Amino acid sequence: MRIGSGIALLVIGAILAFAVNYTLAGINIALIGWILMAAGLVLLIISIAVAARGRSTTATSRTMIDPASGEQVTRTRRRDDFDTL
Repeated sequence: MRIGSGIALLVIGAILAFAVNYTLAGINIALIGWILMAAGLVLLIISIAVAARGRSTTATSRTMIDPASGEQVTRTRRRDDFDTL
């Protein structure tokens, strides 16, 4: 959703900056288009960074000897960034 919003702002801004030749008194449509493109680019970069960070996982492995049986026990715990330990 966030990546799509960034792309939408980029597209709308590009249309306003490059394709619209309409003038309003006191309003620069091309400048609004450039501002929307900049906001879309920032949103797109932040969205990609957050999405890439959300995919990372952490694996913890612990090996110990069971005192009752004398066997070696290995536990592996995996979590992503949204789990709590």
